[in-house]
Amino acid sequence: MRKDTSPPPSIPTTTTTISKLLICFETKPLIATFITLILVMLIWNLPPYYQNLYSTITTVTLPCSAATTTAPTLLNSPQLAQQKYSSAVSPPPTDPNKRTFQVYGNAAALFVQMGAYRGGPTTFAIVGLASKPIHVFGRPWYKCEWISNNGSSTRAKAYKMLPDWGYGRVYTVVVVNCTFPSNPNLDNSGGKLILRAYYNESPRNFEKFTALVEEPGSYNESKYHSPYQYDYLYCGSSLYGNLSAARTREWIAYHAWFFGPRSHFVFHDAGGVSPEVRAVLEPWVKAGRATVQDIRGQAEFDGYYYNQFLVVNDCLHRYRHVANWTFFFDVDEYIYLPDGNTLESVMNGFSNYTQFTIEQNPMSSMLCLNDPSRDYSTEWGFEKLLFRDSRTGIRRDRKYAIQARNAFSTGVHMSENVTGSTLHKTETKIRYYHYHNSITVHEELCRKYVPPSAKKGITWFNKRPYVYDDNMKKLVNTIKEFERNTIGDVHVLS
Repeated sequence: MRKDTSPPPSIPTTTTTISKLLICFETKPLIATFITLILVMLIWNLPPYYQNLYSTITTVTLPCSAATTTAPTLLNSPQLAQQKYSSAVSPPPTDPNKRTFQVYGNAAALFVQMGAYRGGPTTFAIVGLASKPIHVFGRPWYKCEWISNNGSSTRAKAYKMLPDWGYGRVYTVVVVNCTFPSNPNLDNSGGKLILRAYYNESPRNFEKFTALVEEPGSYNESKYHSPYQYDYLYCGSSLYGNLSAARTREWIAYHAWFFGPRSHFVFHDAGGVSPEVRAVLEPWVKAGRATVQDIRGQAEFDGYYYNQFLVVNDCLHRYRHVANWTFFFDVDEYIYLPDGNTLESVMNGFSNYTQFTIEQNPMSSMLCLNDPSRDYSTEWGFEKLLFRDSRTGIRRDRKYAIQARNAFSTGVHMSENVTGSTLHKTETKIRYYHYHNSITVHEELCRKYVPPSAKKGITWFNKRPYVYDDNMKKLVNTIKEFERNTIGDVHVLS
């Protein structure tokens, strides 16, 4: 039963309690803020450790599936973290003359994969980069394994190729060929290609990863036999620097006409495809004539010349069975057929060769005729640059075309890993005009003018002899009309 009696005097006690609570509320935020700052600083310094720990955990001691599922648990283990930190520095040796060597981090990766592709019923190619010193001074090797979705597996010894001719820097290009005794996915149940990359001759020290996955029912035997999707494929090297949209526009219009409707162009953007250049290429991409791949991530790996050897090898294998012939040349170079040759007749004559090289016609990128009747600002580059270096007996870079299905790896100027023969004596059938460095000139190309009489003689410029050559100019109206009929009017912003 409730009794309505007055409570005992407690005002001093209540006041004291409130005062303590106020002090508590003033102190706790300060402490909480301080603890939060400490935690943020700790977390900020943890990622490098966890990254290194992850790469250590996912090495060879675990199969791929185990590495994927187990690694996160190990990363969160305080005991393992404590072991990692405590093992960072070795205890000092008891003998003062015994020296120790502490290791921190890795300078270059064992393998950096760009792509992996099936090259036929029994063969695969894995294209990537690897630490150059390991391959120059060590003996790394590879092993391939196919794990089928039906539960079976088969292994094959891999064959490695280093196709960059020693030009690599921190990284060198590696193409790994895996050839099995028979089609490992014959029942089309699907599976995955596993690559073991070994650091040295020891079979215990390696990395294991899935290079390629083939989905059930995706294997198509007909892809590896003619007829192919295209007659001609262009594999471009890395596009970098401040490229001219106007020169790019002229180049693709010319070669889209030259190679015909059964051709395709693959460009690799290493930072050179600006919004203006992209706008020039986009109509051809929409028309199905071109593909632009973003490879700007290659800049993280210090290879030769924007990793162009890596790029051309990836393109070779990615499109190995897409075209009859694959061409490799640059965007300041124009393929030309002299003496009225047709592309079809020339290529039919070369069909018994795996590859052929193409001789260069080096052009001046500055000399123009002093003709007041012409408005050079409205003319295309190959319409007004008409003076060819006439020196003979010197070695010039050649470009080439290849039947990619017969090549295992390739280079910038030719392949050294092919089945079949190579033809070099081709100058009466096919050549290329080279307008060196013109692709990065945004101002007027004509910077040195010569009198009209230069058409009939030799013009000396920078101690080199030049002769008049208007073969490309004769084609310019045809190319402009072809461009209008194919993609409409083009307005270049650069």
